Amino acid sequence: MKKFHLHIFFIALFFQAFVAIGQTSIYQIDINKEIGSTTWRYLRAGLHQAQEAKAQAVILRLNTYGGTVVHADSMRTAILNAPIPVYAFIDNNAASAGALIAIACDSIYMRSSASMGAATVVNETGAAMPDKYQSYMRATMRATAEAHGKDSTGNWRRDPRIAEAMVDERIVVPQLCDSGKVLTLTAHEAIAQRYCEAIVDNVDEIITQRLRHERYTLQKFEPSLFDNIAGFLTNPALQALLVTLIFGGIFIELKTPGIGLPAAVACTAAVLYFTPLYIDGLAANWEILVFVIGVILLIFEIFVIPGFGIAGISGFILILAALVLALVGNINFNFEYVPDSEIGKGLIIVTSGFIIYAILLLVFFKKLTGKGPIGKLALHSSQTTESGYIGVPTGLQEFIGKTGEAATILRPSGKILIDHSQFDAVALYGYIEKGAKVEVVKYENAQLYVIEIKN
Repeated sequence: MKKFHLHIFFIALFFQAFVAIGQTSIYQIDINKEIGSTTWRYLRAGLHQAQEAKAQAVILRLNTYGGTVVHADSMRTAILNAPIPVYAFIDNNAASAGALIAIACDSIYMRSSASMGAATVVNETGAAMPDKYQSYMRATMRATAEAHGKDSTGNWRRDPRIAEAMVDERIVVPQLCDSGKVLTLTAHEAIAQRYCEAIVDNVDEIITQRLRHERYTLQKFEPSLFDNIAGFLTNPALQALLVTLIFGGIFIELKTPGIGLPAAVACTAAVLYFTPLYIDGLAANWEILVFVIGVILLIFEIFVIPGFGIAGISGFILILAALVLALVGNINFNFEYVPDSEIGKGLIIVTSGFIIYAILLLVFFKKLTGKGPIGKLALHSSQTTESGYIGVPTGLQEFIGKTGEAATILRPSGKILIDHSQFDAVALYGYIEKGAKVEVVKYENAQLYVIEIKN
């Protein structure tokens, strides 16, 4: 009976293996959010998992209104360089940065109600950015369309001029887009302009009817909690804020006694800044070490060496360098394969954070010296000698020349008795035993200095 069960088990295992051999492995990545650090992380992790799973193709399901240009550019580069085919399924919207990502894919499929385009670069308020930004986006869209090459008749598979018209309203596409309007394509218009292969209703239709895979296994990328947290922490705006907290915490901690909340804020910000970059392989051990050395040099400058000299300047430069290098994918300080845009992005993030810190510092001190709630924290009244104020009490000067007795051992400081009153005093030479006769010979820095009277 046991042998019979064992045979059944091996037959079932063989049958499953035989079925799996005949199936095509397809990987699906959903981009339903604004294009940014989180979606860039989704795509990168999804493409990596698809390669590990030996998937024959990746379907990128898009439904986004756009996002940041820098992350869209990184995503389109990853798609163009992917070793396996990537197909876009526009499940309603691929606007702005989403259009750039869709054009980078090997084929584009759209739902009948979907649209793509409107890739003009805008600021936070929705207003169009200056032409230098539009020029860069036009070139990026054009280059992405050209990357798919030409067909056998010598025509572009995807007309670069149509891609540019999605950015620049001045570009006219006959019978499609008049001057003064940024181009947005419907599904049927995209098919007519060869920007869409077919109109479909779902992913299964793409795989079975368009890619001709009757038997397939579909795996979907499921982002982890860490993917979402890391994506949030690597947002450039948040990274700039963390840089502000790092510099602000270090500065306030060095200017206040003890170790307290500012140090905790700076340490927490540094951990949140470096941790996702370290896990992603961007921040190396030596870069974190450079940051720590920079902080140590600043502490050394404040507490050991007076003023602000070589140690302080070196520490400040090392901290800035570590923060920038952690954002750049260099290998042992080799920048040969690092794009200039990546270095520029790192410099902008760190300098923006430092500038915000400097502005907040100036505003704080301005408020501190003015009126208002913050101004109450500062002492605005002055205590002048004309008003009767003095820096230290001077009444003890009258004890110079008087004699008394050591109330405690002076090693060299201690207590003395003069006319039955006890005072703090310092032995000018050596130690003075308790009970010895002493004479006050000097008063300096609010301190009595005495010598022993030898019999």
